[in-house]
Amino acid sequence: MNSIKEKIVPQILIIYTRYLIGGAFVFASLIKIKGHRFTSESGELNPINSAWHFFETMYQSGLYWKFIGIAQLIAGFLLMTQRYSKLGALINLPIILNIFIITLSYYFAYTPVVTGLMLFANLLLIFWEWNEIKILFNLTPTFDQNIRLEKDLFWQIIGLVLFLFTFTYRLLINKYDLVFWMLTCVLISLFGLIIGLYRERKRKINLQQHL
Repeated sequence: MNSIKEKIVPQILIIYTRYLIGGAFVFASLIKIKGHRFTSESGELNPINSAWHFFETMYQSGLYWKFIGIAQLIAGFLLMTQRYSKLGALINLPIILNIFIITLSYYFAYTPVVTGLMLFANLLLIFWEWNEIKILFNLTPTFDQNIRLEKDLFWQIIGLVLFLFTFTYRLLINKYDLVFWMLTCVLISLFGLIIGLYRERKRKINLQQHL
């Protein structure tokens, strides 16, 4: 596992998996915190065993609806910081597991595939950090002191930019454009990837020159 963690591609995949899951949860959290429905219309008149009636019940709870949103916001933010991603992955696990079970309990077409992949990705993030997280199970942790991309301040800054854009856009805009949000996030991510890889290449050249 340690040899894999030293390779560039796995590190990039982990960094962007944190951005992806974290950004999705921040995006979804604001509508709940603002006290709005998840759906455009009330699901009150739908059958009681339907997903839309279930969402309407949670929405009508008020405090619980906002609590879910706050939990998603915190977990998403922590994941996107990279620095506190371990805590974010742990907080996010029961949230995404709960969402996955909900999509299995009601008819959501192919949504369980998406939520299942998100759950798998979250478990992958925990497995990636297992050497340190295992202290929670009374096992001796192993702290990695090696220099890796995910420890670079640059990736924390990109995560903060993605978070601030997503948070501000969802907070200020009620009738959002999903395509605009996604394309903007992709452009920010691509910019980060290009600059980040350039910085890493430059770091390795400087390291070789000093050997």
